[in-house]
Amino acid sequence: MTNKSKWTFLVITTVLFSSFLFGKCDQPCEARDVGIIGRSVVCVCNATYCDTVTRDAPAQGTFVVYTSSRAGKRFEKSYGTIRLSIGAKAPVSENYDRSGKTLSELFNEASYRILSNIRHQKIEGFGGSVTDAASINWRKLSDSTQRRFINSYFGRDGIEYNLIRVPIGGADFSTHPYTYNEYPWNDKALSNYSLSNEDYFYKLPMIKQAQKTATAEIKVTASTWSPPVWMKTNEAITGFAQLKREFYQTYADYHLRFIEEYDKAEVKIWALTTTNEPINGIVPFVDFNSLGWFPTDLGIWVANNLGPTIRNSRFNDTLILAVDDQRYLIDIYLGGMARADPKSLEYIDGIAVHYYGNFIPAGILSNIQRRYPDKILLATEACEGPMPWDLMRVKIGSWERADRYTRHIIDDLNNFVVGWIDWNLCLDENGGPNWAHNYVDAPILVYGERDEFIKQPMFYAMGHFSKFIPRGSQRVEVLRTSLAHVNNVAFITPQGNIVMVLQNTNTHEVKVNIATSLLRSVEITMEPESIKTIEINNN
Repeated sequence: MTNKSKWTFLVITTVLFSSFLFGKCDQPCEARDVGIIGRSVVCVCNATYCDTVTRDAPAQGTFVVYTSSRAGKRFEKSYGTIRLSIGAKAPVSENYDRSGKTLSELFNEASYRILSNIRHQKIEGFGGSVTDAASINWRKLSDSTQRRFINSYFGRDGIEYNLIRVPIGGADFSTHPYTYNEYPWNDKALSNYSLSNEDYFYKLPMIKQAQKTATAEIKVTASTWSPPVWMKTNEAITGFAQLKREFYQTYADYHLRFIEEYDKAEVKIWALTTTNEPINGIVPFVDFNSLGWFPTDLGIWVANNLGPTIRNSRFNDTLILAVDDQRYLIDIYLGGMARADPKSLEYIDGIAVHYYGNFIPAGILSNIQRRYPDKILLATEACEGPMPWDLMRVKIGSWERADRYTRHIIDDLNNFVVGWIDWNLCLDENGGPNWAHNYVDAPILVYGERDEFIKQPMFYAMGHFSKFIPRGSQRVEVLRTSLAHVNNVAFITPQGNIVMVLQNTNTHEVKVNIATSLLRSVEITMEPESIKTIEINNN
């Protein structure tokens, strides 16, 4: 046996023994075929059973792969060793020798080089939103099933979310429209400000249970959909309306009071956005809770009211995230805010962006990062099924929706986004409740009468990022060295490992070679229509 063969044998033996000795036995998906041609399976959880996934830390010179696929794999694990390549066997440049390869091989063998010395943004995390609808559905479950639900999202053997977004007051995903301090009318002092029953009995208990379960600090972002209607020009919860000028300071105080009330409940607000989707109170067809902001007005309010109010309070470390709308509106809003009052951009710490305008290429986010390098980009809302052309709001077992999530998360991360927050953590089988009948899909659907919930493919798509890219990971450059290609993004974790998420959208398998250095590489095969996360210990 050669020295190289002995070394390979020793590493493989070590990996297998370590896996046996230290690895945890995951509970597999209890798969349910939804009975519709073209759909993938869903995984069923109840009071006595729920699938789990643990992260197996790779030993030196090894890697661990986690696979989910349309065919039904859910975080299926496999193990391997880093290949030591002598000379030209590892693809090390764009001039990688392709001679001797067949046409089929050229288009079915993708190769990449990790440029770990070229580093970009640090990651804050991944998560979902605790809306009234999500927490109401969660409360339908028994205590045991509730715990399994929270563990699935936040636990060590779940997908380890560490971000949450919460509405300030009601949103469309409530059973009725409401705000805080609705009476007395024109109450500038906010003398009757108090949280709602929805906060005390639904949202706060869900957040606090998540905090107890999470493996890292949960950073909470809060957004207002609509203030009390007496602050608005049309004095209605929906429709074309802006904030009355005499209530600019009151609306800033409204946000500060929310931070104070949640702080009393021991939930720290990490970030505020400057109002959810400000375009909704300007366009004529939105029929749910909204407040319209023209860019110049938003700049004046942030510069003179919201910014000073937060910065002069004891919560002055709370981040202020501007826009909180689609990516194609960011330039318009930031430009208008700066023209109205340059101080407005000094007060903001970042830009919040939504998912629904993603027909505009993600490269626009890189352009914004170059112009505002001191501002973070945070994706704060995403869901499938919200558009008028979506014939099915809920599409149980849809792999296509998981596929879109994966592609857009990869695009966003490759364009300087530091975190990605999904919309409702769960909904019912109809995609609600939603008082405005604005039903959508969610990664988890709850069936309260059966005391069960199902995890859709979107749940696993989210987990391929949230589980394996911990806070503080830094994106690294990936150099493509082949004609064939699969979507990908790569990071160096705080532990020094390489984590790479790859997506094969083809209906055929693709072989992938990942060069981690001049002499080291990893080879994997991506199944048709699959997502893989690979963690490599390159030491």
